[in-house]
Amino acid sequence: MAEVWAALPEARIVGGAVRDMLAGCKVADVDFASPLPPEMVMARVKAAGLKAVPTGLAHGTVTVVARGVGFEVTTLRRDVETDGRHAVVAFTDDWREDASRRDFTINAMSATRDGEVFDYFGGREDLAVGRVRFVGQAAARIGEDYLRILRFFRFFARYGRGEPDAEAVAAIQALREGVKNLSAERIWSEMKLILRAQDPCPALVLMHETGVLALVLPGADVARMQALVAKGAPVDPLLRMAALLHGDADAFAVRWKLSKAEHERLRALAVGNALRPEDGDEALRRALAEDDAEVLIDRIWLGAEDGSAWGKLRQRLTRMERPVFPLHGRDLMAMGIPAGPRLGVVLREVREWWMRGGCVADVQACREQASLLPWLSP
Repeated sequence: MAEVWAALPEARIVGGAVRDMLAGCKVADVDFASPLPPEMVMARVKAAGLKAVPTGLAHGTVTVVARGVGFEVTTLRRDVETDGRHAVVAFTDDWREDASRRDFTINAMSATRDGEVFDYFGGREDLAVGRVRFVGQAAARIGEDYLRILRFFRFFARYGRGEPDAEAVAAIQALREGVKNLSAERIWSEMKLILRAQDPCPALVLMHETGVLALVLPGADVARMQALVAKGAPVDPLLRMAALLHGDADAFAVRWKLSKAEHERLRALAVGNALRPEDGDEALRRALAEDDAEVLIDRIWLGAEDGSAWGKLRQRLTRMERPVFPLHGRDLMAMGIPAGPRLGVVLREVREWWMRGGCVADVQACREQASLLPWLSP
């Protein structure tokens, strides 16, 4: 950061970095704002021997690379026109004007190189008391970008305490249909951030009360989600979404455009838990032969049950090595079975025998079992 400030001494840190610094949270990304036009920012940066990448010149953003780390520097802006999804902006040198276009007071603060914080709308006090409040009129801010409805719940989940801001809740309730204009990717991105909060349940309850949750996730099971959090389950957005989800996991994954890995995991979690604390090692090995330990443990978390016995079951699964069926097609071909449908049938039959035996038979035992199958004779 020192190199950026050396090139742009008038720049300030803005947004989330200031908020998290004041909240005592880990600062993930540092973004800067500058009253200089982007062309002058680039010229200053290059003159200082740093790399300047024009990542978003139309919106005034330049990425400055210092010691291998990229920092976004955005020229101060004001909105010229908004339509609920996109904004046409013009550059300005007025810090307050730029801050006034931001969504929440806690995100509208800026800090200078010497640590002076500029707070035009009471964000510091709001952060201290756990209040998430829109800058200016809540309805106007939402009308500029309907994603701010979901962002409100994201920041409420992380920073909110006590009763939510009444004006914000009323505006969200009145304008909630606007979330229908958002892409599936934007909705899923915000929902993952909401579900990453230590306890997102108050925010989800508020989403339900305002009618937003029914629009983005019809039939969401908030009570199941609350039970999952109460049990101390890991902070995992996919696990929590599996708890919330009511209905076809495949249809949901397609509609929300989940990644292939997310889709497969959600589908696996949709299968109910079949394990019990009293199950022996054979039952656990059979389960592990079908699914990895992480999936089985997640299914246990999603079950309605809780208690020390279930915790011990999860620990057993964590410690147990996953069994792998030792027989392969090449082993059967070496025994004289030609490639084709018959080979697949034999593999399935022997694997079922291996599973019934608790998944402990080695490759030699599996070969012997294959040789006993009556249909192997020509």
